[in-house]
Amino acid sequence: QVQLVESGGGLVQAGDSLRLSCAGSGRPFSTYIMGWFRQAPGKEREFVAAINRSGGGTTYADSVKGRFTISRDNAKNTMYLQMNSLKPEDTAVYYCAASSTFVVTTNPRLYNYWGQGTQVSVSS
Repeated sequence: QVQLVESGGGLVQAGDSLRLSCAGSGRPFSTYIMGWFRQAPGKEREFVAAINRSGGGTTYADSVKGRFTISRDNAKNTMYLQMNSLKPEDTAVYYCAASSTFVVTTNPRLYNYWGQGTQVSVSS
């Protein structure tokens, strides 16, 4: 098992940058495929980005590709989401998740563990 906790959310202006962190504890962090999801008020949870165990393979939602970068530091048991050129549409609660699958996946049903979320608010 692994326990996950997000941090780094806040209120920023459109065009600003923000870096989210996801700290893991328990089973070695490198065991898992990692992903970021988000949920805005009144909206369903949506996939944002995912990264493989070594950090060399990534997948992004079309809405964030080119603006967001997912990365991981297995030695520190931490995953990151660097968010640049933020838009009001990015406003949501962001969740990190861990999966025991063997390849990166965008399917939330294949993620076994979830953090509690961190709020990101982007003003115009």
